[in-house]
Amino acid sequence: MFEPRQPQYAWGQKVSCITDIYNDGSHPERPDDELLAPAGTSGEVVNIGHHTESNTPIYLVEFPGGLVVGCFEEELAVA
Repeated sequence: MFEPRQPQYAWGQKVSCITDIYNDGSHPERPDDELLAPAGTSGEVVNIGHHTESNTPIYLVEFPGGLVVGCFEEELAVA
């Protein structure tokens, strides 16, 4: 068994997305493939989970308007 990779970002940290974030179906109230957060949008890490198959952290980021989206590290940068 592998130890979970340590997250690069912390709860409460301000981040911005470096790529456009689209709905992958995880927001059923919105159309699939809808743009949820354009590149450059700032938000705050509100929770950190872990993807067991890829051994990577997943961040729940709250963007303006209260939209919370799951993001991988490679989609984020320090704001």
